[in-house]
Amino acid sequence: MSKNEKKKVLFVSGMGHKKEELIKQIGEQNNENIIIIESYGSVIAPFGEIMRNIIIAAYQENVDEIFVAAIKSHQNDVDETLKKVSENKTLQDKIQTLDYLFKNCMPEFPENNIKAWIGGVKDLSKGGQTSIDIIRNHPLMPSHVKVTELLINEENNVLC
Repeated sequence: MSKNEKKKVLFVSGMGHKKEELIKQIGEQNNENIIIIESYGSVIAPFGEIMRNIIIAAYQENVDEIFVAAIKSHQNDVDETLKKVSENKTLQDKIQTLDYLFKNCMPEFPENNIKAWIGGVKDLSKGGQTSIDIIRNHPLMPSHVKVTELLINEENNVLC
């Protein structure tokens, strides 16, 4: 078995994307050496659940490389969700409270209000780079792990 076959790769990507195509495009052939963490959104919070899962996978699975996939797509689903939340009259007091917390009590979130948080990052290259920086510079991340961004066009599932 060659060194390449033993290499463990971790993908961090959005929900429902065609991971098989992605894996083929970067040339990874051995599925037993691939770990996938899926989430909604592209920015990883430094002390959130996704970052915790990445750190655990890096140590327990001896991950050598992490690919952070940012999908270049339309925001229709997120915009529709945001519209539903904004129009829900029973949530208005809760939204006001959450806006206060986002602005004053949660420094790990770069957004200033709940609508920006639900809406996510509009500039995917900035969001992907932010996540990469968070992973690379996290004090618990092993220094040997390489972190790479993959910007994917959702229409044709091709790397940009």
